Formats: sequence, C-alpha cells, structure tokens
Amino acid sequence: MNAYRSVLSVPGHLARMHDKAAASAADVIMLDLEDSVPVEAKEEARRRVREALNAISWGAKEVAVRINGLDTPFAYRDLLEVVEGAGAALAAVVVPKVDHPGDIHFVARMLDGMEMAMGLDRPIAIEASIETARGLAEVRAIASASTRLRSLVFGIADYSASVGARLVSLSGHGEGEADIYPGHRWHFALSRMIMAAKAAGLMAIDAPYGYFKDQPGLERSSAMACALGCDGKWAIHPDQLATINRVFSPSGEDIARAAAILAAAREGAGRGRGAVAVDGRMIDQATVRLAERVEAQARRLFRDGVD
Repeated sequence: MNAYRSVLSVPGHLARMHDKAAASAADVIMLDLEDSVPVEAKEEARRRVREALNAISWGAKEVAVRINGLDTPFAYRDLLEVVEGAGAALAAVVVPKVDHPGDIHFVARMLDGMEMAMGLDRPIAIEASIETARGLAEVRAIASASTRLRSLVFGIADYSASVGARLVSLSGHGEGEADIYPGHRWHFALSRMIMAAKAAGLMAIDAPYGYFKDQPGLERSSAMACALGCDGKWAIHPDQLATINRVFSPSGEDIARAAAILAAAREGAGRGRGAVAVDGRMIDQATVRLAERVEAQARRLFRDGVD
C-alpha cells in the first residue's frame, strides 16, 4: 500500500475541485457522496465521481469514495453506479456511521458480486467510519467483519452528537476542546478504536480538524492522534495537508534514533544479548519493534517519493 498519512475529502458534486485534489499533496483522495453533498445533488455527485475516476490521472494517489449511510435510500445506488461505472479506478469504499458488523457484511457481499460480474482482478477495499456510540461499542466485531477492511476512521462530530456531548465550535470537528475539558476529550473513544484496528491488522485514521485556518490547532490535533497510534488523518482543505503529512512522517531525528536502536540491537544479538544499553537507556525487543516500524515507514515514503 502507498503512503496513507493524509486523506483529502472532496465533495463529489463539485467537479472543479477534483483536478485540484489530484494535484494536491494528499496521499489519498476521498470523493464524497455523503455529508458534503446536498440531497438534491446526490445523482449529479455520482455522475461527477464516475467521470473523475475514469478521466483524471491520479498518479500515485489512491482514490476512495464515501457512500451515503446504509440507513438512507442513497447508499445502494452509490455502490452500484460508482463501482459498475468506474470500479477499476476505485481503491476503496468508505462506509459512514458503521454501527454493526452486518453493515460491513452487506457492502462486502455487494462488492463480491459486482467484481465477479465486471471481471475486476483487484479487490476494492472497505474503510469503516466509527462515529456513533453503538459503533464504538461494536468496534471489535466491526474490525474483523471482512478481509476487505483496511482501516477504521474516527468520526468526531457524529460521535459527539451520538453521546450528547457539548458542541463547542462552529464545525464540531476538534477545535475549542481545551477550553472545556482538561486533556484530550476523545482520548478513550479514539484509543478504543485504534486498539480494535491494530488488533485486526488495520490502519487507524483520525477525524478531520474543522478549522482549516488554525494551523497550530491542527498540528496539536495531529500530534495527539499520531502519539496514540493513528496512521493518518482526514483533511477538509488542501492547506492542511503539509502539516498532516509532516506530523505523520518520521522526522530525521526519528529515523536516526531508530537506526541507532537497530544497530545496537544487532550488536547485542551478536554477543548473545536480548537487551542492550544505549546512552544509559535499555533497548529490548519491544523497542526494536518500534524502531523497525519507523524504519519501514521511512523506507516506504522514500520509495514512493512523497514529501
């Protein structure tokens, strides 16, 4: 898989934004058919998304499509029309407001049939948005519902609404939290989702930060998500991409530290030691695994030629 640090959400019905998204610094483009599209534009959005998938050169970027919720009259048409019309160019389907593993079962079986009918030789992945109290309660079962799953995504605004949390900002997407709560207000919910994702071998992706002009706030939000174990973060504006990509990439210092740990571990192994000391600090196999992860991520980013 390519780098997956930043996911740029783009309204499906606004064709003028699609070419700009393709030229952006995002690792992944998510063409949206759900919340950013008004009801009267749903059919147009499907058509525009099909056209974009087939006509635009996306380069190394992967393109996902977020369908409407399965509790709406739009979702099944989203799947049919987008996959049958442009499935060969589609990397993943994002399913919003997943409350139960049955939601994933439904989408997976639909994709099974369409891929067989179309002769697609590359399976389309599924990404599940965890954005309700019920979804978080079922998150472990959801994470193991299908081999098509590749990530769980935290939906902060809808989750806030589902638990009756206080609205503290215009967007409801992460800003203003420190004014009313001492610490990370969504630490438990996000950590629980991350745990379920990693236990199932999936990526964990953080919610977008709604105030796109607030770069320090975005950096804090990204850094906290990264520290908890998220692999990347959604973005709602191209101006957010540089910050997100930087935070979710290993720094030069990170890479040098990992190299020192691995070198010490190799030297210790040559002497028959399971743990060694570097500058007075213990290096054991758990530390080595962390360093290997940093090294692998850096190698992948350099391989893909991303900034």
